[in-house]
Amino acid sequence: MSLRTLETLGDLAGKRVVIRCDFNVPLSDGVITDDGRLRASLPTLNALLDAGARVVAISHLGRPKGEPDPQYSLKPVADRLAELLDRPVAFATDTVGDSARETAASLEDGQIAVLENLRFNAGETAKDDAERGAFAAQLAELADVMVSDGFGVVHRKQASVYDLAQQLPSAAGLLIAKELEVLDTLTESPVRPYTVVLGGSKVSDKLGVIDHLLPRVDRILIGGGMLFTFLAAQGHKVASSLLESDQIETAAGYIRAAEEGGVELVLPTDVVVASKFGADADHVVTAADAIEDSPFGASGLGLDIGPDTAAAFAEAVRGSKTVFWNGPMGVFELEPFAAGTKAVAQALTEVDGLSVVGGGDSAAAVRQLGFDDSAFGHISTGGGASLEFLEGKKLPGLEVLGWA
Repeated sequence: MSLRTLETLGDLAGKRVVIRCDFNVPLSDGVITDDGRLRASLPTLNALLDAGARVVAISHLGRPKGEPDPQYSLKPVADRLAELLDRPVAFATDTVGDSARETAASLEDGQIAVLENLRFNAGETAKDDAERGAFAAQLAELADVMVSDGFGVVHRKQASVYDLAQQLPSAAGLLIAKELEVLDTLTESPVRPYTVVLGGSKVSDKLGVIDHLLPRVDRILIGGGMLFTFLAAQGHKVASSLLESDQIETAAGYIRAAEEGGVELVLPTDVVVASKFGADADHVVTAADAIEDSPFGASGLGLDIGPDTAAAFAEAVRGSKTVFWNGPMGVFELEPFAAGTKAVAQALTEVDGLSVVGGGDSAAAVRQLGFDDSAFGHISTGGGASLEFLEGKKLPGLEVLGWA
């Protein structure tokens, strides 16, 4: 089976198309602070609108409890989308109620509407198949065909992702098709040398992806909070740095497996250690095997990779033909501890080949640090979905579109 794409839906002029997007963007006081996911949806939305479709865009935002919650309204998304599309975007104040039905029915060819947050309805995330299916059936009444383009949710068996795609003729949008093309390259046909850079807070969040990619890569670079569990696995003390004690033996196993498999597993040689967690904390650079020898002793907190490590990681990245990066190298939100993440991001922009930023915190980091999306080969819109794909898992939102 192969992925059903837009072409399989035929002529969409005059058709009502419900499109599941991922508009789950960060908000601060009702203002969108990163519209990357909205911009990623534009190619598919424009393709549908240019084809004369009547587009009903649906999404979730945040984690409301199955009932309306004003702080999670998609109204700011509809307003921003109108600016990005340079055309009016109607907004329905509910998901499948009177407003949704009237708004969808009022659309003419080449017009678009956004419905209110799907998770205002408990049926969206229900574990009960019948409840989920019933909500999907109400959504299906609003359209003739369904396009799935929210890659960030394809690992979820939810009404708008899974059940709706079974109730209407359905296909993947351009964003999902692009994501799969890139991720398939990372797992099946990478150009070598192939380097994976892993960061973020926990080893336990990356177990599956390390297991699946270790036999497929030439080099793995370990940063972020998870580095301290690896250092502990080498017998080093890490003071009060983030440590998953129950994963030390697992990390040791990865170090052995990499050595046996001829994979270069690179750990930091120096780290930035702080007196406390905060932008105003005193901090020093110490050798990775001497963290407790810092002025802060056993209370020191490792919050970033050190400058020597950042330089070595950057050189390794630049010397690769394929790079996948998931997880910041330190607490990039705090300026004193952003240098490691910035060095890796900068190196990714200089790769002579395919550079992939693996969504989630990594995508947020490159934008917050001032990099343009176009500087990278691809920025994934799905952190969790990307990782699960790279773990080799079956994703229900893709399987229902024919991907196998």
